[in-house]
Order: sequence, then C-alpha cells, then structure tokens
Amino acid sequence: MAAVQDLRATDITETSGDDAIELGKRHLIQPWPYAGSVGAEARALIGEGNGIYITDSSGKRLIDGPAGMWCVNIGHRREELAKAMYDQAMALSYNTPWYTMNAPSAELARRIAGHAPGDLSHVFYTTGGSSAVETALRFMQFYNNVRGRPEKKLILSRGGAYHGSTYLSASLNGRPRDRDWMDGADELVVKLSSPDPFRRPQGMSLAAFTDFLVDEFRDTVARVGADKIGAFVGEPVQASGGVVIAPDGYLKRIREICRDNDILYISDEVVTAFGRLGYVFASDEMFGIDPDMITFAKGVTSGYFPLGGVIISERLLEDLRRSNHPDAMFGHGLTYTSHPIGCAVALKNLDLLEEVVLAHAQEVAPYFQAQLKTLEELPLVGEVRGLGLMGCVECVADRDSKDPLQLDKDVGKRIDAHCHELGLLVRPLINMCVMSPPLIITREQIDDMVGILREGISRTMDDLHKEGVWHG
Repeated sequence: MAAVQDLRATDITETSGDDAIELGKRHLIQPWPYAGSVGAEARALIGEGNGIYITDSSGKRLIDGPAGMWCVNIGHRREELAKAMYDQAMALSYNTPWYTMNAPSAELARRIAGHAPGDLSHVFYTTGGSSAVETALRFMQFYNNVRGRPEKKLILSRGGAYHGSTYLSASLNGRPRDRDWMDGADELVVKLSSPDPFRRPQGMSLAAFTDFLVDEFRDTVARVGADKIGAFVGEPVQASGGVVIAPDGYLKRIREICRDNDILYISDEVVTAFGRLGYVFASDEMFGIDPDMITFAKGVTSGYFPLGGVIISERLLEDLRRSNHPDAMFGHGLTYTSHPIGCAVALKNLDLLEEVVLAHAQEVAPYFQAQLKTLEELPLVGEVRGLGLMGCVECVADRDSKDPLQLDKDVGKRIDAHCHELGLLVRPLINMCVMSPPLIITREQIDDMVGILREGISRTMDDLHKEGVWHG
C-alpha cells in the first residue's frame, strides 16, 4: 500500500531528470530492447522542444536531426497545434467509431483525398504507421475473399524495407537484425532484392541494375503466379533502411507489372508523406505512380498526436459494392480509429503545411542535399544520399569493397555520441547516420547541423584509428 501511495504522490511536473531516468530503469520497457537490458534500461532523457531544437536532461540544446522519428515536420512547440488539440478536447474528446462519427475526421478525409493521386478518395484512419500497413494488408485479404479469390494473398516486399512492428507489417521488413529473434508470417511474404544502387554488384551499370530489379520482379510474379499474389508493398524511399532511393523509372515499371497482373500496389508513405519530400504525397509528384492504396502516419500530425491511415482507390470500393456478397463485413477497426483530437490536429497541421511549410521545404531541400554531400570528402564516408529533407551518411571501412565496417557495428552510435556532445541528435543505423530534420529548418541551421556532423565523423575516425579498428 505504501508503494501505491508513493506513486500517487509523484507529480510528473516535479520529477527531476535523475528521478525520471531511475524510474525508467525500474518500470519502463523501451522499444527494440536487447534481452540483456530489457526492462532495466534508460535512454537519453529529453525535457523540452522548441522549433528544430530539443533540450536534454542536462540542459544541452540539440538540433533534432531525426525530427523525432521522421515526424516532427513543422517543429516543436507550435501553439497552433496545441490550441487545436485543446479546443477539440473541450468540444469532443472521443466518440466510438463503431456506430458514430465526428466532423474533423470527415473533413480531414476530404482534404487528404484532395492531395492523393488518381482515384484514391477514401480514408480509413489508424493510430500509426504499423497499423496503417496492417490495415492495407487486411483490406487486400478481404477484397480478394469477397471477389472469390481466397488464394490471392501473397505479399511482395523487398530487402531493406521497413513497414512496421505489428505481426503482419513486421513480416514484410527486410532490414538486418529486425527479424533475427522474431517470428513472422513468412508463408505470406515473398522477398525481393533491395533496390539500393550503392550496394549493386560491382561493375554493374545503374541501367543494368534497374533492369535486374524489374526482371526479378517480373520473374517472381511468373514463378509464384499472379493468381497467388495479392499485393506489393513499397516505400517510395526506403527510409529506415538507410534512405535508399531506387533508380529512376524503377517504381513506374514495377507499377505497370502490378497493374498488368492485378496485384495491388501499396505505396507506404508513412515517412515520405506530409512534406518530407516537399509534397503532401510523393508517389505521383516525385515518382509518377498512382498506387491502389497509400499508407500514411507520422507527419500527418507532425508527431503531436498518434494518427495514421490508408487511402483506398475508389475502384476497389466499387468492386466490393458490385460483388455478390453485400453482407460481407470488413471486420477490422481500432478503438481510436477516426479520433477527433488527432483529426483536428491533422487539419491544422495540413493548414500550416499548405500555407508555407511545403514551399519552404522545397526551397531548402537542394541546399540540404548539397551540404550533406560535402561529407563525402571524409575517408570514412562511402556515400551520402538523400531526397527532399531526408538524407543518409553511410560509413564504410573501404570504399572499393564498400565493407560496412564489420569490425565495428556501432560506428553510427559512436558518431551520434560525439554529435550529441556537440549539439546534434543523429539517428544511428549500424554504420549509417540518418538525418530528417523538421521542415522549417533554415540554411543557417543546415550549416550548423552539417558542421557538427562533420566534426562527429572526424572524431569517430580518430577513435577508430587509435583503437586500431580502422586504417582508412
């Protein structure tokens, strides 16, 4: 009873940084933990955010290089979003989506449909990216069941992909270490090669690599059978796989194969939508494709409220309405589907994007990419790549072999640690550093960010030299 009283007496506003870290170690299970530290781990404690900056528990101000997790697109501490959240909570905090609806969700669906390509005109809301992808896949299964094609359920995915953490969405993942100790629906997924030009076979031209990827896709459809394949799921840019940008024209050619074989094309825009590439949706604007479904999350509320969704083609819904099974139920939904507060925040966020932020992101993106590219001068850096306001610095032990530093898998973490000390938070991914700052970043702030990153990589090179791990 005493322990319960102690917990009740704790006011979060009075909890010190040290207390929070200790409470985290004692009670909090972090995402993606290792067995040796699960339930007994504390991570860097962040206390405040403002604009493109966050402040850690020691009072150090840091540039938020990853924008949270690809999501704080309009920056921290925007009063407009806080007010939208408050006003909607005071009007209607929640309604059940099973037999009622709310106005913000309907208006947001109209606004989103207005930005979506082709005939993608209907929105199903979820709580985030994983549940958005899961929903798209379950809709594909339902769609084929209703149409009398219960065997058309296999899903094509790619190496380097990341599509979520729920059971079915995680089964699509193709990144190193994601699935080493985790189960998945392997019988439903067919994996294709990563479309990473940097890792293409030595001596192969970019055109030949593109043909290889397309031929592999076409051959897989022929081998497995189009009558067995329900969907292809692909990110326009493989984000958590290291900002992998497929060769020009590749996605359009894959889209044509899907259309010719009645395979639903699901464009996973959880990261790339809502301004990350300068547009609300990048599928058509950047890559010239009109998918059957688009999944979104993250930037839809700039991380201020958990919300995601799937935009579905009118053609698919018409097919269902014309079927011989009008009583077939899509038995899928979430308690927080169409949450009124999340949708109200998303509406205000979309206002801000349309008014100025998208144009600003398009204007500064070339400068962001050019400044990041200068880091290729450093011997440890094998490639800098990116698009819009997302970029990756990939470190290698040897540029000729492109050895991804197998002797030290924590190079990204080493760089992040130095950058943290210097005033920048980085997203480390084994031998890579990913950057996706808030879209409101200025040229001067880009200079600061790249300067710190350059120094962090330089210090890491010195460390590796001293330890005899790297001799570049």
